[in-house]
Amino acid sequence: MKIAVASDNGKVAEHFGHCESFMIFDVKDGEIVKAETVQNPGHRPGFLPNFLADRGVNVIIGGGMGGGAVNIFNERNVEVVVGASGDAETAVSDYLKGDLITTGTVCHEHKHHEDCAQ
Repeated sequence: MKIAVASDNGKVAEHFGHCESFMIFDVKDGEIVKAETVQNPGHRPGFLPNFLADRGVNVIIGGGMGGGAVNIFNERNVEVVVGASGDAETAVSDYLKGDLITTGTVCHEHKHHEDCAQ
């Protein structure tokens, strides 16, 4: 399983599309076995969900995400978990323990809300 976290400086990014990078964790038997950081190649409508799904990501964790991105992830069978904050690796550990639950799309509550419908 691969879990990606939209991140800024090792922390869960407030907005999926505007993060500086994605931390991608390979998980086996409920444990993180590998981690890599991939720079965000740029925010373009519809691009990032496909970029991550094409890398084999099964779960995406972030602070907030627009409905368009959520829909594409759903179409690609990638689980979306939003409403997370704090340390990225801790968020993954919490997800693996069942302690991280999505709060739904929270984009409208922050400064990038006008981009979220794309």
